[in-house]
Amino acid sequence: MSLLVPLFVILPLIGAALTLLLGRRSRAQVTVSVVTLSATFVLAAVMLVTVDSGTPLAVSVGGWPLPFGIVLYVDRLAAMLVAVSSVVLLAVLLFSVGQGAADGDSETPISIFHPSYLILSAGIFNSFIAGDLFNLYVGFEILLVASYVLITLGSTESRIRTGTVYIVVSLVSSIVFLSAIAVIYASLGTVNMAQIAERIDEIAPNVQMMLHVMLLVGFAVKAAVFPLSFWLPDSYPTAPAPVTAVFAGLLTKVGVYAIIRTETQLFNDSDLNIVLAIVAIATMVVGILGAIAQAELKRILSFTLVSHVGYMIFGLSIGTAEAIGATAYYVVHHIVVQTTLFLAVGLIERFAGSTSIVRVKGLLKAAPLIAVLYFIPALNLGGIPPFSGFIGKFALFEAAAGVGSAIMWVSIGAGVLTSLLTLYALMRAWNLAFWRGGDEAADVEAEARFSYLTNAPAADEQGERRVIPKVMTGATLGMVAVTVALTVFAGPLYEVCERIGEALLQPISLVQLEDVEQTT
Repeated sequence: MSLLVPLFVILPLIGAALTLLLGRRSRAQVTVSVVTLSATFVLAAVMLVTVDSGTPLAVSVGGWPLPFGIVLYVDRLAAMLVAVSSVVLLAVLLFSVGQGAADGDSETPISIFHPSYLILSAGIFNSFIAGDLFNLYVGFEILLVASYVLITLGSTESRIRTGTVYIVVSLVSSIVFLSAIAVIYASLGTVNMAQIAERIDEIAPNVQMMLHVMLLVGFAVKAAVFPLSFWLPDSYPTAPAPVTAVFAGLLTKVGVYAIIRTETQLFNDSDLNIVLAIVAIATMVVGILGAIAQAELKRILSFTLVSHVGYMIFGLSIGTAEAIGATAYYVVHHIVVQTTLFLAVGLIERFAGSTSIVRVKGLLKAAPLIAVLYFIPALNLGGIPPFSGFIGKFALFEAAAGVGSAIMWVSIGAGVLTSLLTLYALMRAWNLAFWRGGDEAADVEAEARFSYLTNAPAADEQGERRVIPKVMTGATLGMVAVTVALTVFAGPLYEVCERIGEALLQPISLVQLEDVEQTT
């Protein structure tokens, strides 16, 4: 079974090569992409069942002995995130196909999208299964190259400008990460995470702290943790709707995943938990206050994305097995729900020609299905019972209350406040864009109540209204169904996450290095 682990990376790369060779044969490209991501999901599901009932799977690629070989490592967390990512990537792919041009921009050759998209997938999967820090860095760089192509599709002025900011910030974080890797290798003679965990005590405490902070800073930029989240609200909304959706759902979670590995398996005995709690509070509160000040749906969701990353950092700051399990559950919840909301906003943009809640109105009557597709994940993200958002937040609050320190109670208060303000921001958008009628009296009342939004940033101009293909609606509906499934099957899923929390606080199973399988 371990010999199948490299397929998580190999399949998307082969698919990318095939779609590039197929050129403008769009149907063939779609077939290759769909088959590739579907196969990845099936493989991840099989792997999850396997590792959940046994031990993690590891393989040294190329037949090289450790510590020279590149180790790919699949435990419950990695398999679960690869499976969820495959579902999200597949749904967004179908959404983009239904949009008429897979890259979301008619002036860009359609052949560019599928290879870039599958390379992005390979980078995501490689990051999740990386068993050493340098391979994790490689995964980040694959993501960076592919995401820069996707975020600048169409080569419009705004996309080039925000894409340039995105790539510069990403490169700076990569330099910090690579510098930390260099110091670790110079000090310990390895970048394998299992061996680092074994040998970390050989490094002086002050050097350990420096390396810990460097890794956290590098990952925090990618995860959009405040105050290193300044780049995200301007970068994501300018991209095509499918690209924005997959970026919002997955790219920041790769950074969060790296922080989870760092905090639980490399620096488990560190005393930075209070710092993490303070950062989590700031991320939650500042992010949601930014969302309230926006008049454009993509920017609202971009700021809520930042704020809800704070919940994941909050879970890590608690440091208990229960909190880590709750964090894993919340990561899965947020990947699915945030992606679904961005897809729903993509439908709004296509139907109404705008995503400005100042301009759009009357959608409840004009497009009731879109109203439902927005309303359900909005309630979920706001943490309304019995949705998965409530389950994840309640589990985090319960774990924090179990610790009982003052900073934990402050964090709980910030989490509750953020949840309420999230619900306010999303339901205000519902009130203006869906519930508000088209009559003049409704406009006057809305202008009086929400006058501060008229000068809010990025209240975009009215664009062309277009027919929504059934595939776009079907993909969004499928993702809404997945968000509901997270609630319906919350029990079994949360049990897996509890086992993840317990396992992550144990030494990495790769310490038995002689048991690692090798493959060419």
